[in-house]
Formats: sequence, structure tokens, C-alpha cells
Amino acid sequence: MNITIDLAASLILLATTLVALAAYATRVIFHGRARSERVEREGESLIIRKGAMETTLWVMGPIGEACVRLGITANAVTWSSLAFGLMAGVAIASAHFGVAAALAALAALGDALDGVVARASGELSDSGAILDAAIDRYVELAFIGGLAFYFREHPFELILGLCAIAGAFMVSYGSAKAEALRVAVPRGSMRRAERVLLLVVGVGLAPIVSAVPAIAEWSDGPAVVALALIATVGNVSAVRRLAAAARATKGLRRTSEAVAIVAVERRAS
Repeated sequence: MNITIDLAASLILLATTLVALAAYATRVIFHGRARSERVEREGESLIIRKGAMETTLWVMGPIGEACVRLGITANAVTWSSLAFGLMAGVAIASAHFGVAAALAALAALGDALDGVVARASGELSDSGAILDAAIDRYVELAFIGGLAFYFREHPFELILGLCAIAGAFMVSYGSAKAEALRVAVPRGSMRRAERVLLLVVGVGLAPIVSAVPAIAEWSDGPAVVALALIATVGNVSAVRRLAAAARATKGLRRTSEAVAIVAVERRAS
């Protein structure tokens, strides 16, 4: 691991995050919270609180407006997210954890920014949503796949990486399936934003830990913990969602059958 480059990238990422949080805290003190319908609709989680979500959208607002003025489309932002995500995967596979964390953070911000740009420019469309969802999957595969490649000579960590990929994809599949069936399922844990935060923090901490001699040997620890959480909590959440969708589907079928029977009886009478 190149400590100089990666430590600098991790520290810059940390400093940027702290500046954004401090700026939003100042905004809250003088003007109140920047409430968002999207934040209220999606709700907070144990890992990502409303304040963090509001901060992200508040920061993205002016950037999104600037993109619209410059003629940068939402799809262009989405494609840039893919580029940053793929580069993050290559960086982490090459043991550049700090650089990978910074690139992954840019990819995640791009994922948030494309929606802001789409709404500001009136470009919201089903095709854009499909492109965004597809690229999200590729970016996540690149990042976790890069970690799995990095741990290729360590069976336990490699298995965690593969299980994390399964958990990440199955959580998304469970949500998409429930939406397609138009049934309500538990929100659950390990949604995409939570997974991204865990991975960026876990990978980004590695260079900082490496810079402290007393704990340098544990530099891979945060990334392993992130993988373990996504692998376990993610797969449990996915199973819960799919089971809830199956139960809800049975309930809808019974309701449809009951309505059909009543309709037949009314026609017969």
C-alpha cells in the first residue's frame, strides 16, 4: 500500500466530509434544516441519519444547478459515476485503499447528483432510472469485486467478499421484485446508501490505521468488518424482504379470488 498517496486521499476525504457537515450545521443554526421530500420519503436508518442525508442533498443542490447551466445532463453524470466506480475497483484491487475510497465517494455523490440534475432540468424518465439502477449494480460489483481480488490469497476474507456481493445484489433484487409486484415489504437494512458508506469508511480508514505504528498491522480490519456486516446483515435483510413479498403476494391473490367470487355471485343473483 502506498501510504503517502492513500493517506493523503483518505485525509482529504475526511476533511471534505467534516467541512460539509460543519457548513450544514451552520445552515441549520441560522436558517433551520434543509428539509427534503426525498429524505422524508426514504427515511433514515441506523447507519445513515436524516442529518447526513439532508447534508448530501443540500450540498448537491447548487452543484446540480451548475450542471444544468453548463448543459451537463443527468445521464452524463450517471456515466461519470460508472467511470469513478470502475476506477475505484481497480484502485482497491491494486491496494490503493485511500484513492479507492475517494473515487468511490465521487461515484456515490454522482449517484445522488444525477437525480438532482434530472429534477432540476425536468429530465426525469423511466429510461434514466433504468440506466441509474444498472450502473449502481456495476459500480458496487466493481468495488466489492476489487476487495475480493485484493483478499484473493485469504480464503476467509475472500468468502466474505463473495457473500457481500450476494447480499448487496439480493437486497436490491428484493426491493425491485416487491416494487414490480406492487407489494409492501420491510425497509430493512443494508440498502445501497448504507453499503456504500460502510465500504467507503472501511476502506478509507486503512491508510490512517497504517500510519499509526501501534495498530498498523490491523489496517485491513475496517474493510473486513464492512464486508462482514454487508455479508451477514445484507443477506438476512434480503431474505426478510423476499419472504415478506411472498406473503404479501399470497394475500393479494386471496383478495383477488374473493373479489372474483363476489362478482360471480352478484351476476348470478
